[in-house]
Amino acid sequence: MRILVVGAGAVGGYFGGRLLAAGRDVVFLVRERRAAQLARTGLAIRSSLGDVNLGSPPTVTADKLRQSFDVILLSCKAYDLAAAVEAFAPAVGAQTAILPILNGMAHLDFLAERFGRARVLGGLCVISSTLDPDGRILHLNDAHRLAFGELSKPDSARADAIAATLGGAGFDSRLSNTILQEMWEKWVFLAAAAGMTCLMRAAFGDIVAAGGTDLGNAMFAECCAIATAQGFAPSEATIKFSRGAFNAPGSPIMASMLRDIERGAPTEADHVIGDLISRADTELPDTALLRIAYTHLKAYEARRKREQTAKA
Repeated sequence: MRILVVGAGAVGGYFGGRLLAAGRDVVFLVRERRAAQLARTGLAIRSSLGDVNLGSPPTVTADKLRQSFDVILLSCKAYDLAAAVEAFAPAVGAQTAILPILNGMAHLDFLAERFGRARVLGGLCVISSTLDPDGRILHLNDAHRLAFGELSKPDSARADAIAATLGGAGFDSRLSNTILQEMWEKWVFLAAAAGMTCLMRAAFGDIVAAGGTDLGNAMFAECCAIATAQGFAPSEATIKFSRGAFNAPGSPIMASMLRDIERGAPTEADHVIGDLISRADTELPDTALLRIAYTHLKAYEARRKREQTAKA
């Protein structure tokens, strides 16, 4: 089974690197700068669960992409989705399965409109990773899970074949028959985590120390209410885990969106929080914490754009 991994960054590079190290047929679709870096230094993963060092991994740039692949593993940021789609479109053949592991839900409709819903799988990952200045992938926690499944028909030979390929590749992979439910549960957790840590510019433990536990619980409740109205009420296990994480004293955990803000990068505010707000069954009041957090993020983006324009 031939796998095209779109990008070789902190997430795609991690899972694709593990697959390649396990002997799977993997090619990375990258920009010219990253291709040159990988050719020079190789793909390196530094992890407490085992390092990986791959000299000159197979890469291709969009202008040279000619062949179709069996699976396209897509892990870009939401704001790069349209560009990524244009880049990998030539690799989509009659039997290609597209496996996105983006956050939220809007990307599923975008991909289905472009390539047909039958080609699109649901997917999610749980991992904390980043790139260091030399392009090495640093695995920051002890989780590296990837779950996927069909969106409409739970059982398929295609899904089973992909599961067999992903299995035993050095990370935790799982075929799910309820992938949409799992994606919604991750979404409500992430939206609340991003909303609170970005709004407060602090980690979970710092918010707890400041007496902000009730605010975090209230924002999470808003997110859960939206999911419930859409028919994907979070399970008791998800609620218990999420509240435990939000309310943990001394926890250093913060959403990656806050790290984006701290380094002056764009954010996934529209995809993670804005889209969730748009799915509420009734309009959220202006005083809703989720709406306040979204406005805060959009104000950051407006300031970032203004400052970039001034420098130009």
